[in-house]
Amino acid sequence: MTDFPETRESLIRRVKEDAGDRCAWEEFSSMYRPVIYRAAKSRGMQDADAQDLAQQVLLAVSSAIGRWEKQCAETRFRHWLSRITRNAVVKFMTRGPRDVAVGGTGMLDWLEECPDPDSETAQRFDLEYRRQLYLTASEQVRNKIQPQSWRIFQMTVLDGDSIEDAARQMDRTIGSVYAVRSRVMRQLREAVARLEADQS
Repeated sequence: MTDFPETRESLIRRVKEDAGDRCAWEEFSSMYRPVIYRAAKSRGMQDADAQDLAQQVLLAVSSAIGRWEKQCAETRFRHWLSRITRNAVVKFMTRGPRDVAVGGTGMLDWLEECPDPDSETAQRFDLEYRRQLYLTASEQVRNKIQPQSWRIFQMTVLDGDSIEDAARQMDRTIGSVYAVRSRVMRQLREAVARLEADQS
């Protein structure tokens, strides 16, 4: 499945302390809903079932997040959330969609009690976490740099074009294409590091 993006401590604090903080919940949901959904889809769920499962996990978490506590430096919120999602997928797959609860602390207890035998789901969850982390970081970087710089990065890294082809198409020197690509990659690494460092 996917590993969840690490959640900023400040965001966890906001959703824990103020259940009515709509901005915090929207930010939380925008980060985690796609991960839960893609993880569920990767296990063969239909679109509507994966959407329902994502909604139910988020509802369960919203009602129980106040109980989550960081026990030590190694404790990660995303691991707790990952286990809940993994267990929800296992329950869904073994019992069918009609047995899935509608949310609340009862559902969270139900999800946490589920055995965790599904390593394939956990691996897919980790993959989806990394994907979402990259997407978030790349959006941040793309919004800060010149469109031409992002295009060079896209061509030479994402699309697999050669440096020479990119230089020719963008009317740049080969050296400047290398420099732009290196600069964007550094900014992406820094953005990912910030997202992970500011996490709990």
